[in-house]
Amino acid sequence: MKHTPLNPAELDFLVNGLHKLAHNLWWTWNQEAQEVFHDLSPRGWQNLYHNAVAILHEVSATELRVRLQDREFATRVGAVLASFEAYLNEPQTWAHTAAPALYQNPVAYFSAEFGFHETLPIAAGGLGILAGDHAKSASDLGIGFVGISLFYREGYFQQAINQENWQTEYYTLLNPKNLPIEPVLNAQGQPLVCSVDITATEVFFQVWRVNVGRNPVYLIDANRPENPQHFRDLTLRVYGGDTTTRIMQEILLGIGGVRLLRALGVAPSVFHMNEGHAAFLILELLREKLDSGVTPEAALAATRTECIFTTHTPVEAGHDRFTPELMDYALHKYCGGLKLPWQEVLGLGRVNPANGSEPFCMTVLALKVCRAANGVSELHGEVSRHMWQVLYPGVPVEKVPIGHITNGVHLLGWMKGTVRRYWRRRLTTTNGSETATVALTPDALDQQINSSAFWDKLADPAFISDEELWALRYSLRRELIEFARRRLERQGYRNTQSDFIAFDQLLNPDALTIGFARRFATYKRAPLIFQQMENIVRLTRDSARPIQFIFAGKAHPRDDEGKRFIQNIIHLSKYTDMKGHLVFLENYDVHVARQLVSGCDIWLNNPRRPLEASGTSGMKGTCHGCLNLSILDGWWREGFDGTNGFAIGEDSHAATIEEQDRVDSANLYRALTETVIPTFFDRDSLGVPRRWIQMIRRAMVTLVPQFSTRRMVAEYTEKYYTRR
Repeated sequence: MKHTPLNPAELDFLVNGLHKLAHNLWWTWNQEAQEVFHDLSPRGWQNLYHNAVAILHEVSATELRVRLQDREFATRVGAVLASFEAYLNEPQTWAHTAAPALYQNPVAYFSAEFGFHETLPIAAGGLGILAGDHAKSASDLGIGFVGISLFYREGYFQQAINQENWQTEYYTLLNPKNLPIEPVLNAQGQPLVCSVDITATEVFFQVWRVNVGRNPVYLIDANRPENPQHFRDLTLRVYGGDTTTRIMQEILLGIGGVRLLRALGVAPSVFHMNEGHAAFLILELLREKLDSGVTPEAALAATRTECIFTTHTPVEAGHDRFTPELMDYALHKYCGGLKLPWQEVLGLGRVNPANGSEPFCMTVLALKVCRAANGVSELHGEVSRHMWQVLYPGVPVEKVPIGHITNGVHLLGWMKGTVRRYWRRRLTTTNGSETATVALTPDALDQQINSSAFWDKLADPAFISDEELWALRYSLRRELIEFARRRLERQGYRNTQSDFIAFDQLLNPDALTIGFARRFATYKRAPLIFQQMENIVRLTRDSARPIQFIFAGKAHPRDDEGKRFIQNIIHLSKYTDMKGHLVFLENYDVHVARQLVSGCDIWLNNPRRPLEASGTSGMKGTCHGCLNLSILDGWWREGFDGTNGFAIGEDSHAATIEEQDRVDSANLYRALTETVIPTFFDRDSLGVPRRWIQMIRRAMVTLVPQFSTRRMVAEYTEKYYTRR
């Protein structure tokens, strides 16, 4: 059939629409949009970190307009753009009835890092990933929301492993023109510039906007020509530099963030601090009120009604503390204009305000001047109440005003395309009669995936058979193994001592595949399982019931002990009998995480309880049929019910670190050998592990809808955002 060519106006509409779409991160959780950009340049998509903006630079304007004369491709593009516009303009969102006041006066969500996608690597770990998922679900729910963070022009470090198997770091400069961000301009069309006093200097900053669905996240950038170089470099790297750099970054984030909102004309109804890094915003809110003539007591009371605080760590080192001398150095000029005595300012961040030598703690400041505070799991809430009871003398620990909202994940952002296509092929909807059915549209599928009713169906084998689910698991495991082979081959080309592997034979698609990937903080105990080294080697070499391990993760550049963990695991993978059954994938990022959580059969998590505040990586695997094997810490203590995964030990922990490590190692090996491996390899005559598949069904039903940021953000809205 002959098709009429698109006219110039139609082409302009599609081209302009693609550019608008590329600059909105909605495409990162819409599979059809990603496939459009992939098809424009498959190699570019692979090599440019799946970056839609960079793809449109790779493809010339001429090529794009010619390609759009392919009627089938133009139809696909048009459908994606229609879905995008329908999403942006949907009038009946959840928040339309649940939180309409937040449209005019949105939530201002401050976080030192946001992890949206591998395209924009400005997050160091789980805190940032959680913030990114929070922003996406706020958009999905239609909540008025504005994010505030910093634009780190070198992002977080890239990881390489040298010939001594030691982590090395290198940084790459991010080019805003190739990123899904836009400069914020003033009325004259010039960059909007604000300033904040740091030490004795007025430091200027410009701003970038990230469009996250319906909502903006603003990134503060101190790389301005007016600033001396050391101030320009405040926004160079995520958590870069020393304590002096850290306090200055936090002044930019907190005080600068409030000033930015005022310059934009945004009047938040609530300021939500995602961890203590942003707590200096409290000082700016106090300054505004004191300048208006109210008393310090009234200013504190009014500021308290505006602020809420989420703490993310029970690890002491995770709470920023600054000496009085550093506070005076960094904030001397700013606090000179603050109508509050200096000792009272310091007292706001001290457990004992009268103790002149006590450091200023950002968490203490936040807890003292917020109307609500929460941990990120039930156990973390309990730990936080014990940890900070000292701030509430005479109050029983159970009455300490720190609640909890358990973390979640943005389901559509983490679900792999293979799995979305799988559901679309198998799920149908009535098409005008009782018998005629058609495959679900992408939009209809996305709506169903976010409902408990969808996952409840998976309990019934008549809906999706065991054989179909097992075939899906094999496909995902194969995809992971081939991904790992490609990554390891690339690592091997760079390191000539790595040629001991025939990469195309590496890893076994029939083996129980156990994944461990996260920050290599020492309390997460990455090498714990190898305390049973001889026993683990024996398990990996069992030809009838083979197992294998895939590890990934980064240690902080200054964490040599975490780097030693990485070095130890890589050494085991190369020079011991674990070779071929254990691999380490370098340069862990969102893309690597997505492959691992979808392809592994078991997600291993063995932190030193109770130091895992929540954890979210295990939540991401469940929708792919990956089961959790975890210490009963953080979210898994709430999620595990005995039928939907595996627990390491009991709901308790030993009194000493040494005893805890010994007991947890033994319990991990026991769970692996007595439960996990027998269940995985218990096959019927068709080769299907029926009991294992039943556990996958239970995990999908009981965990996926519960541990989502859709539930989490709705809970924040109902408990904190809309209540005073």
